[in-house]
Amino acid sequence: MRMNEGVEWAAHVCVLLHWLHEDDGHDGPAPTPVARLAEAYDLPAAYLVKQVQALTRAGITESVPGKYGGVRLARPAGRITLMDVVAAIEGPDDAFACTEIRQRGMNEDRPARDFAKPCGIAHAMRGAELAWRRELAATSILDLAARTPRRVAADARRHFART
Repeated sequence: MRMNEGVEWAAHVCVLLHWLHEDDGHDGPAPTPVARLAEAYDLPAAYLVKQVQALTRAGITESVPGKYGGVRLARPAGRITLMDVVAAIEGPDDAFACTEIRQRGMNEDRPARDFAKPCGIAHAMRGAELAWRRELAATSILDLAARTPRRVAADARRHFART
């Protein structure tokens, strides 16, 4: 399984939005134009707009229209998980979908009762999927921001302050 690169960009955008507004002291953080976010990562704005739209549909970010509009986190970074971001970009479907190939070919004439329980492969894949999802759900955007050196956050704030 290869995850969509948009997941990585979306997670970085969420961390960046948190950094840009964690110390601003406003009732609500000021929005940041998506074009500025795209420029900061040297991405085409249209590409990043797609990722941010998916985040907004999922309730992770919110779009603010107008001359001083843009995007901001819709809830505190501690309440947005990496699983939320993955589901917003990739969708909620499981990474592995058992298609019961064991019932084909040499086994196609076997009685249905022989396949009443999931096979070992499906069972192992489901266990791995659940562990992966639990780990992502236990990691918030705030956790990711806290694991990054403070100078990186400070550099990001300086970059957005001067551009």
